[in-house]
Amino acid sequence: MGREGKYLPVRESLLRHPLPEWFDEAKLGIFVHWGLYSVPAFAPPTGELGKVDFSQWFRINPYAEWYLNTMKIKDSPTWEHHVKTYRADFDYLNFADTFNREVRKWQPEQWARVFKEAGARYVVLTTKHHDGFTLWPSRVPNPNRKPDRQGSQRDLVGELAAAVRGQGMRMGLYYSGGLDWSFVDTPVRGFPDLFKTVPQSEEYARYADAHWRELIERFSPDILWNDISYPKKGDLLNIFADYYNKQPDGLINNRFGVEHADFTTPEYQTYARITEKKWEACRGLGFSFGYNKAEGPEHVLPADKLVDLLVDIVSKNGNLLLNVGPKPDGTISDLQLDRLRALGGWLAVNGEAIYATKPWVRAAGRASGVDVRFTRKGDAVYAILLDRPAPPNVVLESVWAGERMTVQVLGAPGAVVWKQKGKDIELTLPARLPGDYAYVVKMSPAPWQVVRE
Repeated sequence: MGREGKYLPVRESLLRHPLPEWFDEAKLGIFVHWGLYSVPAFAPPTGELGKVDFSQWFRINPYAEWYLNTMKIKDSPTWEHHVKTYRADFDYLNFADTFNREVRKWQPEQWARVFKEAGARYVVLTTKHHDGFTLWPSRVPNPNRKPDRQGSQRDLVGELAAAVRGQGMRMGLYYSGGLDWSFVDTPVRGFPDLFKTVPQSEEYARYADAHWRELIERFSPDILWNDISYPKKGDLLNIFADYYNKQPDGLINNRFGVEHADFTTPEYQTYARITEKKWEACRGLGFSFGYNKAEGPEHVLPADKLVDLLVDIVSKNGNLLLNVGPKPDGTISDLQLDRLRALGGWLAVNGEAIYATKPWVRAAGRASGVDVRFTRKGDAVYAILLDRPAPPNVVLESVWAGERMTVQVLGAPGAVVWKQKGKDIELTLPARLPGDYAYVVKMSPAPWQVVRE
């Protein structure tokens, strides 16, 4: 902080910005990828990022939001789909007519209710993806696009922000500051091209700066979620300082390409152990962020694995930013809604072990052959069993309790009978455990970890 209590546009001052408590406690956010790519809604469902051959990734890209890039790579499945479905000469920007017509049907309050019921505490919307199409009527004109091809005619950003905040959630904004294919027409064919195609002109730097300033001024985002670096001539330090001074409990992610961030953002990955710096794992329910009509149930996380993923991330000091890819009219598919409802149902019973928790002394353990993740809050430790154990007696390994400890299963009546058994605890769990997924054993006062020799 500066001498007058304000952040200055220098790294030393910005680095003093504390992690806002609300973000640390939130644990679950909803990511929304929505734009022109939602109209063709196609990508080959080739697999998750990190599990597909990197040398082939961009040709067989499963990200539907990369449609404009992939359709330029001849002989790619997306190029073949585009030629067959729309003709080779059909301009991607012509999807704007359909998108602007369909979004008139969208009901932002319905989204906000769905996200709230899923257990989310914040939402992050893609205001402009790599295709350069904005989801708000910007006062900053794109010099390379015709007036009717600039962005959404409806203020999707402002309307969703109002609806989300009306449900008591926070609103973050994604902006693709690095890639903008309206300024650089060369397709990304391989990972070496990714950062080479970031526009570096003075014109683009001023354009991206003006967009971020407009988004901050008009919508007061709780998170600045940038993607794929930023032009080197950008005015980031001044933007960051002005943002923190306007929004002291706001956050900045780590994808601006500078040495400042409030949190890191692994994509389709999680960390292996407890990480001191706050982090946020982002991923789609399936292989794509944007809506992909080619994805079926076999490509989407089952409900039990989704719950396990959230639990694992939270046990290691992370948040989960779970993506929803709507159709052009704002409809969320039944498959995605099913997963959101399942997650919300589990959190309604077990959220005490998730929200506002901290990591314990270790993230992982075992209980009678079942994987366990730990969290803590106040004087309680929560052991979250990631599978249904074989009742009644379950041995929780490497935990030592005091005689006064009370044990219960969240969502089940009464206390659990337990006894110390060497360096472990033997629990007599209820014959009927609540729900179908992970099961939470609450221990209070908190036990100690046993280090085995």
